[in-house]
Amino acid sequence: MRFLVIGELNPDLLMCGYRTFPRPGEEILVDGLDLTLGSASAICAVGLARLGNSVRMASLVGDDEWGDFSVRALRRAGVDTSFVKRDSRSATGLTVSISNSKDRALVTYLGTIATFSATDVDPDAMEGCRHLHVSSYYLQRRLRADCSVLFAEAHARGLTTSLDPGFDPSESWAGGLRETLSETDVFFPNEVELRGLAGTFDPVECLRRVENGRTLTVAKLGSAGCVALDRGRPIHVPAYSVKPVDTTGAGDSFNAGFLHAWAEGRPLEEALRFASACGALSTRSAGGTGSQASVEEAEALMHAAGKLPFKQ
Repeated sequence: MRFLVIGELNPDLLMCGYRTFPRPGEEILVDGLDLTLGSASAICAVGLARLGNSVRMASLVGDDEWGDFSVRALRRAGVDTSFVKRDSRSATGLTVSISNSKDRALVTYLGTIATFSATDVDPDAMEGCRHLHVSSYYLQRRLRADCSVLFAEAHARGLTTSLDPGFDPSESWAGGLRETLSETDVFFPNEVELRGLAGTFDPVECLRRVENGRTLTVAKLGSAGCVALDRGRPIHVPAYSVKPVDTTGAGDSFNAGFLHAWAEGRPLEEALRFASACGALSTRSAGGTGSQASVEEAEALMHAAGKLPFKQ
């Protein structure tokens, strides 16, 4: 299946292995430093390619070294970059990730993440694709404004759609998201994002509050696994037990795993288990793309946990 990912593209500067998180005026030491491909959209694109899918990405980067680095990383992963544009007026964004094995904090310079808009997407980018995915809805200020129109066009051209909202720095959880969800087939909030949208700490009640009769919402709950509603009935899948090195991008690898399994027509619970395996395995090394799972690796983890892969 050919996937189209439209969204932000930038590197991550990783500082891994802190013991206490810095407060203002403090300096801490970390165990590791690396520069890797970042951005939720790009990590999902690479995860889909790792699972054997044909993937195209449409994005905008600056005419600079960070842009060169990001485009090269996508190409090495087998992602089609022919619809990635360059803008000499803006710098490529950059995220600094300060992480340990349990969690991470992010500091982002938006650059082209904020200036990228639907007008930067060539209409031919959808040609031959079957599914459109967008991540980081709230960070991509200009793209966000036209996301519902973009999704409606995708549907008119026979594509299905999915959306990961990402964190809203304003914590208002507005910005037309409800309207965009009316054109969204699969929605991927994490527990913080879902709580912000629905206003309750109960994930199942949150799912019921965002139900719109069209969108399948898959809630990512971190160490508590994931949950979705199947005709009103909650399906909860526990997280797989792994020893994580870095959790950066685990949710984006989860997205890739779910979309791969969902597009294959796997049952919902099976797709959730496959996605959870992809998310867990992505934490084996630093960065979002360094240890993303193949189909064989994900199914081996499922098999080891006693949940055999779905067979056609």
